[in-house]
Amino acid sequence: MTPTRPGFAYTVTARFDDEAVAQAYRAWLLRGHLQQVVAGGAAQATLLQLTPTHLEVRYLFADEAAFRAYEAGPAVPLRAEGAALFPPTRGVTMSRTTGTVLATAP
Repeated sequence: MTPTRPGFAYTVTARFDDEAVAQAYRAWLLRGHLQQVVAGGAAQATLLQLTPTHLEVRYLFADEAAFRAYEAGPAVPLRAEGAALFPPTRGVTMSRTTGTVLATAP
């Protein structure tokens, strides 16, 4: 497989104790958060619902430098908003991973 669009991936995984909180989180993402991350530097955002209480968002950045610029600037208030709306006290567990995209296939 040959890289057709190398880049840098940033994945946010969210697990919820309560399906209603998961639905509220999904709605928040769709009402503008995904678009705000794209406006902040991501090339695209993909939302996956793995189970009713397990959601994942995959953001693709042009490269690691673009992600680091996002992380140092636009991410700060966006993460603060998410943490305020969906804290661990609401039964939310969040994790984040990053990695270099080695290859994609059409």
